[in-house]
Amino acid sequence: MLRCRALLAYADHFFTTSSLELRDDRDEWDAVAREIGVGHDRVLLVRQVHGATVAVARRGRTLPWTRPEADVAVSDDPTSAPGVRVADCAPVLLADRRRGVVGAAHAGWRGTVRGAAPAAVRAMQESFGSNPEDLVAAIGPCLGACCGEVGPEVVAAFRDAGHSADSIARWFAGGAGDRSHLDLPRANRDQLEAAGIPATQIHVAGLCTKTFADVFHSYRAAKAQAGRMVGIIRARLTD
Repeated sequence: MLRCRALLAYADHFFTTSSLELRDDRDEWDAVAREIGVGHDRVLLVRQVHGATVAVARRGRTLPWTRPEADVAVSDDPTSAPGVRVADCAPVLLADRRRGVVGAAHAGWRGTVRGAAPAAVRAMQESFGSNPEDLVAAIGPCLGACCGEVGPEVVAAFRDAGHSADSIARWFAGGAGDRSHLDLPRANRDQLEAAGIPATQIHVAGLCTKTFADVFHSYRAAKAQAGRMVGIIRARLTD
C-alpha cells in the first residue's frame, strides 16, 4: 500500500496495490478494515457511477450504510472510513487539518468532467464547516498522461461541461490522428486548487497505473480481468 506523508499527519489512510484483488473476497476487505482501524461494516464504500454525487456520513449516524449511488463520500466519524475503488481512475483523499473531517472521491475522466473532487470540497464545507484552506489532498496512482489516450468525444465532453479553453489546453496533449492524451492527475489537481485548497497542500502520487501494471490494477492493461484498488481514509478523534 501507499500513504501520503503530508496527509498522514492529519488522517489515517492508504491506497492499495495489486496485492489485493478487492472483488468480493471477505478476507481481503477484512484486512483493509483492520489496517484502517474500523470494523468491516464501517468501511464506507459507494456504488460508483462516474458522477459527482456526494454521500455524507455523520458521527453517530453512519450505520446502517447501504452503499448509496455516489462517487464521493465525506465523514466526520472516526469510527468509519470512506473509500473509493479504482483501476485507472483517480482516487482523491482529503482531510481537514482542524475539524477531523475527511473525504474520498472517485474521479475518472467522466467524474473529472463533472467535478467529483471539488464536489468533495464543497460537501466538507457545507456539511461540516471546513475551510478549503485547511484541507490537505492526496491524488493516488491513476492513469497518467503517458497512457491516457482518449478520443475527441472526451475533449468535447470537457468543453460541453463548461471547462475553460485554458484548462482543456493544460489537461490535454495531442496524440496520433484525432486522439489526445488526458493528464488526469493534473486536471484533478487544478480542480482542487480552484476549489480553494492551496497548491502546497495538494499531493500527487505521480504513478501511472498502466505503466506500472505489475504493481497496480489497470483496466486499460487488463480489461475485464482487472482487479480494483481502494483509496480509503479515516478521521482522527478530536476533542
